[in-house]
Amino acid sequence: MNFSELLNIGLMQGFAGLSLFAVLLLMGLGLAIIFGQMGVINMAHGEFMTIGAYTIYLSSHLTELYAPGLKQIYFPFAVVLAFFFAFLLGWLVEWVLIRHLYKRALDTLLATWGISLAMQQCFRTFIGPKEVSPNLPDWLLDAWAPVPGLDIPRNGLFVLALTLFVTGAVLLALSKSRWGLRVRATVSNRMMANAIGIDTSKTDRLTFAIGCGIAGMAGAAFTTIGSTGPTSGQLYIVDSFLVVTFGGAASLLGTVVSAFGIAQTQSLAEFFLHGSMAKVLTLSLIVVILMMRPQGLFASKVRR
Repeated sequence: MNFSELLNIGLMQGFAGLSLFAVLLLMGLGLAIIFGQMGVINMAHGEFMTIGAYTIYLSSHLTELYAPGLKQIYFPFAVVLAFFFAFLLGWLVEWVLIRHLYKRALDTLLATWGISLAMQQCFRTFIGPKEVSPNLPDWLLDAWAPVPGLDIPRNGLFVLALTLFVTGAVLLALSKSRWGLRVRATVSNRMMANAIGIDTSKTDRLTFAIGCGIAGMAGAAFTTIGSTGPTSGQLYIVDSFLVVTFGGAASLLGTVVSAFGIAQTQSLAEFFLHGSMAKVLTLSLIVVILMMRPQGLFASKVRR
């Protein structure tokens, strides 16, 4: 194997890491908003991702049955639906349950874990226990070859573009929008925010729902690189918490950096080691760094 071939393999492996980075970042962004900004340990976050993935699958199935001519254009609209359905369910869960459990972190962990198990059973009952995959548009199935021997999947390019768009939109909304101002005020001092007329309960509900909606978009991205089953979300929940913890609670910049570092380390390690050993290596590095810097890469204020 010459140097050129080795370089191409390394680049393709690195791009595979970018695809994993995209999914981890979208999951981590939603969790950073819910866990970092609100202090809620949402163990059902993976199931909101699964809702987004199933939305893509059902949209694909319905398009194939009733509007086959729309196969090439349904996917972007299905991504919006994935956000919408996860957002609505997140809004409902916050209103029914989470709003009664603020400042009780362990209670939110147990409650959302119960929701997670209930949602998994609903997936098995109403959709089925087997893993499914959507029929993706043709433009997501091709590969881009900038040079001979280097094939970059177009679905990875789409997922990366979607992730960059969502990340930019979240950062812009938190820094410039009225919602972002209310979130920052509530995180900084809830009592004072209430005193100046901010409806912190409504802010909490909207923030939780947006975090769940972003997880739904992560599920939509996931369908381009893997099949979906009732427990697919659980495969990413631990990595998502790692991303948020490693980056620093409530730090969106830390979420971006840690998602990139974890995804690239795991992807490159899998090229040289067995998959499980690559995971062990990645986790070991994270543990060592957290021992030296327990507040994470980017420390930030948390809600009082």
